[in-house]
Amino acid sequence: MATKHKCQITVLKRELYQDLQEQYLADPKSGKCPFFNDGQEFIVENEDFFRMLNGKFCSEAWDSISRYVYAALQGGSIMHGWTNNEKIMIACCNDGTRPVIFKLERIDEEN
Repeated sequence: MATKHKCQITVLKRELYQDLQEQYLADPKSGKCPFFNDGQEFIVENEDFFRMLNGKFCSEAWDSISRYVYAALQGGSIMHGWTNNEKIMIACCNDGTRPVIFKLERIDEEN
């Protein structure tokens, strides 16, 4: 029996470093990431991967986490030996003043 893999992405939290925004950004009051919401969930299947969920996902965040999503879709261990569950990883986008923290989870389904 073959196994199909999906990846669930959950937005754990959106951080804000106001001091860095005030010091470095053109808009020092830009606030937390407006693209995502805490608790938001996405399910990624193979056909979604190369389309970045058809515009439902920030391209900068996708660039930061897509290698791990791809590993999950292929049935690989996302972070073997690093996390207490090799099907789960905690990652973040690369926005230094308002990073978004994601939980990536491989979902295995028997066909």
